[in-house]
Amino acid sequence: MIDFYIWYTSNARKVAIMLEETGLDYQTHDVDIGRGDQFKPDFLAISPNNRIPAIVDRDGPDSKPLAVFESGAILIYLAEKTGRFLPKEGAARYDVMQWLMFQMAGVGPMFGQYNHFHSYAREKIPYAMDRYERESHRLYRVMDDALREREFIAGDYSIADMALWPWAHNFAGRGQDPDAVPNVKAWSEQIGAREAVQRAIERVGASPRPGPIDDEHWENMYGATQYAAHR
Repeated sequence: MIDFYIWYTSNARKVAIMLEETGLDYQTHDVDIGRGDQFKPDFLAISPNNRIPAIVDRDGPDSKPLAVFESGAILIYLAEKTGRFLPKEGAARYDVMQWLMFQMAGVGPMFGQYNHFHSYAREKIPYAMDRYERESHRLYRVMDDALREREFIAGDYSIADMALWPWAHNFAGRGQDPDAVPNVKAWSEQIGAREAVQRAIERVGASPRPGPIDDEHWENMYGATQYAAHR
């Protein structure tokens, strides 16, 4: 059994997709990042960077519990645990790994900054809004070029697709015209139609608290609270 610590975010959804694709037994535990659950000592013992998602595999290496944080690390761990969605060796393995890192180092941070400055920043900063919009669109074009000759981002369906899809499929949320990146659009539709992906979205779908975030949520996410937690 895997304990899966979530809030309703793209990073949690990509791990949920892997869990559903592999059929591993898991149970979810909400960590309400708008109410400060990520700063509680019990969660920090699992995820010292106070971020979701995180897992605890009760049957980890040597049959001992293992906690893993950082969504990319979790995907690699689950792939190696199950022997699925990550080639064991050779060029194909590194192809998957480089696209996974592309998501972790590029798409996630840049799309996240787009979302912050367009939706949550209390001061509208045109330079930041323009910069992250242009960079998000550039990353979409990188994906579109790669998908011109491939069905999936690294050839075969893999953890790289699972990592990218929750971030990339929301074209409107990034100010991206899907018709301008037709290969990404077709890829997104194909992955979104997978039964495991649909089950994952049912488990980790929209936030149970939709709409504009309140002052407490903003403070826990973007204010001084998150910095005070590590003093």
